[in-house]
Amino acid sequence: MNRLARLPISHIHSHTLDRFDPVFASTPSLALSLAVPCPLTSPVPGCPELAAGQRAGAAGRGAPARLPQEESEEQGRARRANPSLGDPAIVKSPCDPKQYRYLKLQNGLCALLISDANNTDGVPSEESSDGEDIDETEIETEEDEDSGAEMEDDKENYEDDDDGDDEYDPNNSDDIEMEELTGKEESKKRSGTEKLSAAALCVAVGSFCDPEDLPGLAHLLEHMVFMGSSKYPDENGFDAFLKKHGGSDNASTDCERTVFQFDIQQKYFKEALDRWAQFFIHPLMIRDAIDREVEAIDSEYQLARPSDANRRELLLGSLAKPGHPLKKFFWGNAETLKHEPKKSNIDIYTRLRDFWQHYYSAHYMNLVVQSKESLDTLEKWVMEIFSQIPNNGLPKPNFGHLTEPFDTSDFYKLYRVVPIRNVHSLNVAWGLPPQQRHYRVKPLHYISWLVGHEGKGSILSFLRKKFWALALYGGNGETGFEQNSTYSVFSISVTLTDEGYEHFYEVAHIIFQYLKMLQKRGSDKRIWEEIQKIGANEFYFQDQADPIDYVESLCENIHIFCKEDFLTGDQLLLEYKPEIITDVLNRLCPLRANLVLLSAANEGKCHLKERWFGTQYSVEDIDKYWSDLWASDFQLNQDLHLPEENKYIATDFTLKAPDYPDTEHPVRILTTQQGCVWYKKDNKFKIPKAYIRFHLISPLIQQSAKSVVLFETFVNIVSHNLAEPAYEADVAQLEYKLVSGEHGLVIRMKGFNHKLPLLFQLIIDHLSDFVYLRKDVCSLILEHGRWSVIDRYRRLMKGLYPASLSAFVKGFKSQLYVEGLVQGNFTSRESKDFLNYVVLKLQCIPLPHPCPVQFRVVDLPNTHLLCKVKALNRGDANSEVTVYYQVVSTKNNSELVDKKIEEFLLYFEGKMRFLTEKAFNTQVSALIHIKECEDSYLGEEVDRNWNEIMTQQYLFDRLGHEVEALKSLTKSDLVDWFQALRGKEKKALSIHVVGFGKQEGDSDITAVSDGQQSFLGEISQLTFLPPSSYMKNTTSIRDIRNFTLMLNLLPYHKILK
Repeated sequence: MNRLARLPISHIHSHTLDRFDPVFASTPSLALSLAVPCPLTSPVPGCPELAAGQRAGAAGRGAPARLPQEESEEQGRARRANPSLGDPAIVKSPCDPKQYRYLKLQNGLCALLISDANNTDGVPSEESSDGEDIDETEIETEEDEDSGAEMEDDKENYEDDDDGDDEYDPNNSDDIEMEELTGKEESKKRSGTEKLSAAALCVAVGSFCDPEDLPGLAHLLEHMVFMGSSKYPDENGFDAFLKKHGGSDNASTDCERTVFQFDIQQKYFKEALDRWAQFFIHPLMIRDAIDREVEAIDSEYQLARPSDANRRELLLGSLAKPGHPLKKFFWGNAETLKHEPKKSNIDIYTRLRDFWQHYYSAHYMNLVVQSKESLDTLEKWVMEIFSQIPNNGLPKPNFGHLTEPFDTSDFYKLYRVVPIRNVHSLNVAWGLPPQQRHYRVKPLHYISWLVGHEGKGSILSFLRKKFWALALYGGNGETGFEQNSTYSVFSISVTLTDEGYEHFYEVAHIIFQYLKMLQKRGSDKRIWEEIQKIGANEFYFQDQADPIDYVESLCENIHIFCKEDFLTGDQLLLEYKPEIITDVLNRLCPLRANLVLLSAANEGKCHLKERWFGTQYSVEDIDKYWSDLWASDFQLNQDLHLPEENKYIATDFTLKAPDYPDTEHPVRILTTQQGCVWYKKDNKFKIPKAYIRFHLISPLIQQSAKSVVLFETFVNIVSHNLAEPAYEADVAQLEYKLVSGEHGLVIRMKGFNHKLPLLFQLIIDHLSDFVYLRKDVCSLILEHGRWSVIDRYRRLMKGLYPASLSAFVKGFKSQLYVEGLVQGNFTSRESKDFLNYVVLKLQCIPLPHPCPVQFRVVDLPNTHLLCKVKALNRGDANSEVTVYYQVVSTKNNSELVDKKIEEFLLYFEGKMRFLTEKAFNTQVSALIHIKECEDSYLGEEVDRNWNEIMTQQYLFDRLGHEVEALKSLTKSDLVDWFQALRGKEKKALSIHVVGFGKQEGDSDITAVSDGQQSFLGEISQLTFLPPSSYMKNTTSIRDIRNFTLMLNLLPYHKILK
């Protein structure tokens, strides 16, 4: 797989405020959780051509990239004459209805404005803001009493909205505490009502700027700026304001950038912008909050420690040249931000303020705002609010002179590492000159496309045939650690089998043979143009992203790309320059590579330890035989070659004419004894894409633990067999996944509808013609770590036999109920063909009896039950407590956490009882708005519909029903329900999975702190623990099966109305 991009790993902090629905759950239980330009020369059917002014290549191939320009006076006059005029220099997809404008404020802050007035529901913002139907319980916004300055009313949009009812008072304990007590809303939305407004701000400063004596200071500042401002001093006021109006926020710190973002209902966007901007104008950074935020950072650090990816980054960073910021400890923890500063008499509060004044300057900042207002309105708001951010006039921090940080003897060696996960893995990495400046050519993208290919002639195909490898990922992750102003990393990671581990040097040699083949051939224009075409197709018809994700991505793009490429720079190949690609290829030579071999078999052989995460490792020179061979002109491997032309690339983008009446929700268009198919033609997003979902239901799966293991093995082998023939479809943006569900095989597919039927037939053909080798089973068992579930683990240890697997697969395919959903740019006739093809190829007969797709649950006794077991991994210090709220804790005893949950619920009950009707209605109104939020892309609607089909509830307008229920909900309804749930007849179950550590009374603290007992320390059976004095009044469960056998079963639970 080519790793084009992934979420940042390095010390990413999320002080996320998400959305939670405490009222409607799908089970009758209380659930609480802590824890290019177009490369085509002819018009594209179904989509307009790029206008001449929109064409990214208008300057000509090879033209130098231009830096963002301030607009001229003439451009400004023309723009003001037409409020909807976007910036013609910014290239966008012709199917993107949004308008864009780029400007630079006098204080140096750069801003990209995005007007989403031409939204998919067709209601422009200025009209929707006036006279919009508002539920009578909704409460409007006025100035806050803590503001210290009045917000100027925007007469263009909201002068008729202020009825004076929705006064947000940060001193009102009902408002604030109720906000704090609500948690995370599931991302369930109803289509066609409202899209949230969003903003993101990127500061060109990150952990590279950490002082040597305060590792993690940039991360701590990211936390601290949100602790109130001079204008809005309440410490939690902004989060409470967002929650009240259906919003969320987040922030992250990377090596050279820190990003902040939020979203909120459009009506409250201007006030939210003002509140948010104050964190960059005059944050309070309350001294008393420092210790609390340091504890939050330390918790993030503890959660990050058991990640092999994080550990590898920190280990690689330690190999950099002395003085390079890569050697710093970016995460920060209690030691670096609390204990050590105290010992050294460092006033961390003063250092925080100094850091903010030095680095949080307007000319370091890029802002992106997206809302349904006009561009002129957004410009007015941004100028009014963000011009107040100070500019200190200091030069931006620059690390570009610190080149080649990995050009050291320590880097060019073999490192053996003990991983957390039970895997064998070989990682090969090179340090390269920074490649961001070549974003129009994307040499790393081109190389990763080839190295990570899984089709014929690829590295992985060859290794799989030798049963040496299970997966391969190649490329650059585009995180701050892997790509910054001083270097870029290109890495190849191979997941090995046991046999592959024994031959890891041979595996590395095969990688080097493939790279040498690429070096001798040079860059291939056909391959580059194929990659370009796939990217252009996707860009032309891209899904509209969630606004908060979109603005977050763009605010970082502005730091990297020239103005015309803000939207295209991270997606499209814009210039073919073979000399740039060849230069990078020639740098990927064996003698300049770093090799890291991860394996649990290294345990006991690695006597070095990385300081911060405790990673155990050893270091040695590359074996002389291999180093001598790689220094020579070694032979190429004739089985390794470039991929053939991709037959799955879509070329027909015509929107199909409907052949079935338009419907708001999916309808069942075909029903047979073997199954049914649901269908909905896309009438909203109007793109040449589709989604196909099928559920092949069989009662055979849940007959025994053995059946579950055989089923998962079957699905994994099919996926394994599909990897090579289906890879071309995957890279052509046709996505698929086979999932071993609890009651059947789930097939999920999406992409351009033109070639999607080809992929569907390929998958069904592989199911029909299932073949495997005995060795496949062994390899796939090694690949999937979920076999540690106790019953499956025991079954697996008894052995899997080919005859058992063959018999299971034959039985599975012989009797099925097949249920499907086809949604998007297909006709109803084509949709019926999908079901018919499944039935025809699998030759399945009807089930004798319907197979339920739910588990029945036992009727618990009226008491508080406790099931307390020891964790299976001795290297995991985290404990998990579930009372339908989950917490992950490394510092507290699991029963103390349970006690705190109980205390919280009692406190919550009291708060609800004394809650004012006004505060209650505010919460209900915010939840209604969240459920009425429009879908950003077709997939959101499909996921919601598919969930109804998977659960066989078919309530496709569920959100509408929930909104109606919310409108009739009273405070007394909620209080009565909560009290009944927790009264004398309550049925409560506490599950404690107890980690290994001092807090749980374990004496082997060394093993815990090292976090290394991952393989030899795994436990193959549950160890039940007695309750301590904290929970002496509970009924303890010591044998799960015997306990549940004594209880009655409740009927299947479905919410159908």
